[in-house]
Amino acid sequence: MQVEQIIKTLKQDLATLFEKDISYDIYTQDIYFRDPVNKFKYKFNYRIIFWTLRFHARLFFTQIYFDVHEVYQSAEDIILAKWTVRGVLRVPWKAKVFFNGYSTYKLNLNGLIYEHIDTWDRKPGEILRQFWQKGEDSY
Repeated sequence: MQVEQIIKTLKQDLATLFEKDISYDIYTQDIYFRDPVNKFKYKFNYRIIFWTLRFHARLFFTQIYFDVHEVYQSAEDIILAKWTVRGVLRVPWKAKVFFNGYSTYKLNLNGLIYEHIDTWDRKPGEILRQFWQKGEDSY
């Protein structure tokens, strides 16, 4: 698969990942995923993490967005995606959640993603503390 097609797919998928499922045909069966709170291998588990994100987004947030800033090839076998997560929690004080991050995708010789590493701009505990702060009505 060509890198341009993977970048196009990632741009489309990431922008709506809280609303609908992503395309899994750009990933290997043994895809490895890691972020500051999760680490696992295999496409079945990868599918579960995205289902969980959508489920929790609908359950815990009145508004939630995954803003994709850019997706580009940074090396022959690496694609980077820079993004922001922002949302309003479904609590009476309308707490806001906001953090930036980037995803590093590594491609194998067949042009499929075999590794996805997410890096966040703050620690999970800092993000969790946002849940208790009073927010505004909307973004």
